Amino acid sequence: MLFMVNEATDPAFNLAAEEYLLRHCGEDCCMLWQNHNAIIVGRNQNTRAQINPDFVARHGTTVIRRLSGGGAVYHDLGNVNFTFIKVRVARPAIDFQRFAQPILEQLQALGLAVELDGRNDLVLNGRKVSGNAQHIEGHKVLHHGTLLFDVDLNKLGESLRVDAAKYRDKAVASIRSRVTNLRPHLNEPRTVTDFMTDLLTGLRRRFSGREAVLTATDRGAIQALAEEKYAGWDWNFGHSPPYTLRKSTRLSGGTVEVLLEVDRGIIRQARLFGDFFGVLEIAGLEQALIGCEHRADALTRRLAKIPVDDYLNGCNGKDLLDALF
Repeated sequence: MLFMVNEATDPAFNLAAEEYLLRHCGEDCCMLWQNHNAIIVGRNQNTRAQINPDFVARHGTTVIRRLSGGGAVYHDLGNVNFTFIKVRVARPAIDFQRFAQPILEQLQALGLAVELDGRNDLVLNGRKVSGNAQHIEGHKVLHHGTLLFDVDLNKLGESLRVDAAKYRDKAVASIRSRVTNLRPHLNEPRTVTDFMTDLLTGLRRRFSGREAVLTATDRGAIQALAEEKYAGWDWNFGHSPPYTLRKSTRLSGGTVEVLLEVDRGIIRQARLFGDFFGVLEIAGLEQALIGCEHRADALTRRLAKIPVDDYLNGCNGKDLLDALF
């Protein structure tokens, strides 16, 4: 098995690194890595239904979709991520315990009474410290997970808050869990760097293998994939399953209830209801929204070409934009 520590903290690069290794690594590997300030949503989730947009905007949080299923998670530099890639698997199947067990053993060796709980979580005193997910591609398995070492738990909780009544869809919802950090439960003080070193050392003792690094060629290919896919709106938001947004907002010209049907990130149907007044029939504004990507910059450009005040008296494009999310 190859062992590597990926020192990059750019979420797009790191998610791309996983995909690159899955596609191009010819032997089993284990990678430890960290992301700065990011929300990572599951492959089958509606991104907008999982994130707190005010938090994302306020903290400059990166939002990225990963290859594997499961729920949304928050990453910061107090979190450690691990990735196992198993090649040449005769009969690939979702098997969380097979890959979570080595991590469990290393945590227990550090004096942490961690247990496997349910399908894919590791818990300490009943509180979640690690979530795991898997992606199968051909005869290869990618298994990755989080380790809450010293995460800002207030930000973690706030980042994933969302109004459940606002979005309706058939995507996979995240399950909110009670969580805790590992650091306060250690017998002696350790930094996150110490913890990663301890973890890697223990894993190398358990598995035979050698240390590896990403070459310049690897990094160039990963960066290209990051820019093409993981840093783009299409993968992170447009890939979401169809969803309905229903939101009521009090504007200066009256109350507006917005109903949007969105598919592949594109507004397919739009209805606006309320006690507002307007010179023009509201159907014209509704029609103008159809076909636009459900993203702030695209809608800002679209609304700049529309006399919003003629449809919603006393309302401008910015007011309406806020009502569309």
